[in-house]
Amino acid sequence: MKSTVTSVLKTVLPLLFGAFLVWYSLQKISIETLTQYFKNANYNWIFLGVFLGVLSHLSRAYRWNYMTSPMGYTLKLPNSIMAVFSAYLINYTIPRAGEVTRATIVANYEGIPFEKGFGTILSERIADVLMMLFIMALALFLEYDLIFDFFLNNFNPKQQFLWGLSVLAVAAVLYTAISRSQWSTVVKIRRFFLGVFEGATSIFKMKYKWSFIAHTIFIWAMYILMFYVTALSIEQTSELPFSAILIGFIAASFSIGATNGGIGSYPIAVYAALAIFNVPEAPSLAFGWIMWTSHTLMIIILGGISLVLLPIYNSFSSQNTSKN
Repeated sequence: MKSTVTSVLKTVLPLLFGAFLVWYSLQKISIETLTQYFKNANYNWIFLGVFLGVLSHLSRAYRWNYMTSPMGYTLKLPNSIMAVFSAYLINYTIPRAGEVTRATIVANYEGIPFEKGFGTILSERIADVLMMLFIMALALFLEYDLIFDFFLNNFNPKQQFLWGLSVLAVAAVLYTAISRSQWSTVVKIRRFFLGVFEGATSIFKMKYKWSFIAHTIFIWAMYILMFYVTALSIEQTSELPFSAILIGFIAASFSIGATNGGIGSYPIAVYAALAIFNVPEAPSLAFGWIMWTSHTLMIIILGGISLVLLPIYNSFSSQNTSKN
């Protein structure tokens, strides 16, 4: 009963928070004004942004094979692509459930053990975090004074340090207890995490490390370009400096984890970031909504098609294999 309530809250609370943020943003820009921005936007830039987003996801799907091959598994590219788009779509319903879905899909259709597949996804996230840190460092270099003042006014370094020490201490105690216990349940948990660890460390065993790095850079370059070219669709955001694009992109990226797929939080994050550069609230909110809507529609369409085609493709593929 308790686990059911917890899972429901994990799903419902982000949705409610997202609904509140949608309401909040519509207090700052009327639906009529927002509609006008959508009508007047240059859709050539919006479609180009969507295309760049698709390229980034295709590259992510292709890159995945570099992590599964060291463990002796070769992903079929169509399954990898459909798993990626399906995962993004599922994240709009239950936060972070997409990663579990993605690992489950390749477990069912490719025979990769769930824990190993999930481990490779964690390994991806490590690479993504490193890229995000690089982008943040670049933004800090370009706008050091602005960002330093913001963090100084909004965070307590001493408090954050103490929290970090507490988390490390708890993690060390848990690790010691789990690594030494012989209780059957703990042994199963340990075996699961060893599989996850094997998947996560596959990044260090891969044969084509430089190809993996190139794809990682390409993925994030496409993300930033997608954000940039979509900004060109509105006159008031078409001449933003590169530093504003980076800071807006970083804020928008973090907002996606706040609610399901960034609903409500995405345009608010873009608005808050661009306000630093004195962009009026109406065009900055409109840009955030256009950016979020275009990417969300792309995920809904391609993710929905992927979920439908996955069993069809694999049924057809298995029939051809059995005939041969």
